[in-house]
Amino acid sequence: MNGQSLPTERRFPPIAEVAVVSMAFVIAGGVYLGAYFPRPAPLAPVVSLLIAAGVLLVINIVAVSRLKPFAWEVFFRVAGWALLAYIVITGLIAYIFVLDHARGTMLVVLILMLVGFAVNVPLLLAFSVARYQPVDNVPVDNVPVDNGSFNVVDNVTGEK
Repeated sequence: MNGQSLPTERRFPPIAEVAVVSMAFVIAGGVYLGAYFPRPAPLAPVVSLLIAAGVLLVINIVAVSRLKPFAWEVFFRVAGWALLAYIVITGLIAYIFVLDHARGTMLVVLILMLVGFAVNVPLLLAFSVARYQPVDNVPVDNVPVDNGSFNVVDNVTGEK
């Protein structure tokens, strides 16, 4: 190196981490219900996990919506296609639950958990892709200049 310090990666809120915890709550609830299925399960623990997952999902959606600058076009392109795929997957799994005679509150909880998963995964995929994309009118770190050195630019202030 020539004595210049490399810029640090742009800091984001812990969106991926929160999405993973939210999905873990949904998976834990699904495993819990699966242990009882087809018998009725006590729903209090599962509903608690579902509420916690829902709160984390809303927090994540709000956190993502406040990101500026951000590669929104890429985010929505990835999220749209992933959401389409997960809507199909969720529909198929929900249909299987109905065929397996899941009824009443248990079916509602299972479908709500599927919806949480079907929103979380596209959110995580889209954020993970868009966070590394260049944003219009914002300088990109480590852009080589004519003399072969690195042009170190602060993502937030735009200063060199």
